[in-house]
Amino acid sequence: MNIRHYCDQDKNGVIKLWQEDEPTPSPWNDPIEALLKKQIFQPGLIFIAEEGGEVVGTTMAGYDGHRGWIYSVVVDPLHRRKGVAASLLVYAEAELGKLGCVKINLQVRDGNDGAVALYKSLGYSVEPRVSMGKTIEA
Repeated sequence: MNIRHYCDQDKNGVIKLWQEDEPTPSPWNDPIEALLKKQIFQPGLIFIAEEGGEVVGTTMAGYDGHRGWIYSVVVDPLHRRKGVAASLLVYAEAELGKLGCVKINLQVRDGNDGAVALYKSLGYSVEPRVSMGKTIEA
């Protein structure tokens, strides 16, 4: 398995992976639109796990100069429990560290206990926060 930065040839594999992970995404999480926007803003923070020329995992990161964020950690079901997600996270953390990031946040969908366990095993902890959001009309 190889962990690396995203390149244009990965587009279809990433979109397929995201669509399979969340078949009915909210409008602001449309895989095609999300990837397009990320390629415009901080394109160097999209990471791929590749095996045999196939995209088997992905994550995105963001950094605003204050905090880093991890988004869209998705691994193909046939490649789960093989260290793919952990490798992607370690890679993303290193890339954020190169930018000067000292604190990384992430959010987990309610009920995704497997993801919570994974993140805890990698040193993340649950912080007492209320996550809020607002949709902005274009």
